[in-house]
Amino acid sequence: MAGPDDTRPDGGEHDPQGLDVARRIARAARGAAPKPASRKKPTGRRPDDPTPLGDLLKEVIAEEGWTREVSVHQLLARWPALVGPVNAAHSVPEGYADTVLTVRAESSTWATSLRTMAPQLVAVLNEQLGQGTVTRVVVLGPEAPTWKKGRRSVPGRGPRDTYG
Repeated sequence: MAGPDDTRPDGGEHDPQGLDVARRIARAARGAAPKPASRKKPTGRRPDDPTPLGDLLKEVIAEEGWTREVSVHQLLARWPALVGPVNAAHSVPEGYADTVLTVRAESSTWATSLRTMAPQLVAVLNEQLGQGTVTRVVVLGPEAPTWKKGRRSVPGRGPRDTYG
């Protein structure tokens, strides 16, 4: 039976375990306002169970507007499935920004080969990610090595070969 000291300020009965008071104190210590009781859909978890990290990560990605970029990077992780194992062995996606995908090829020959298949690659990416996600694929050749050696090198001189 509840006595005079067993009531809460809101008129309800005292929680003998003190969980409601402890939660309010913890929220106040963190600077958060007390949460009102809400009607959530049952998730199969108890209210005091921790939220899975994957669920929290999905919420952060959605709140920050990173959904498109994360989807593109997940798809590019499967690069061999997109361009085939032979092309994937000689190229690597370097970046995605402003709907443009940048790919680095191992040699100028592989760069030319990938440039010919760039329109099909754009079509496949847009099919899987949504229209307008990738508007262009830029294929770069290999970076030229530097032949500059020492402090007294002459600018503009070096091997007369082209790279890329």
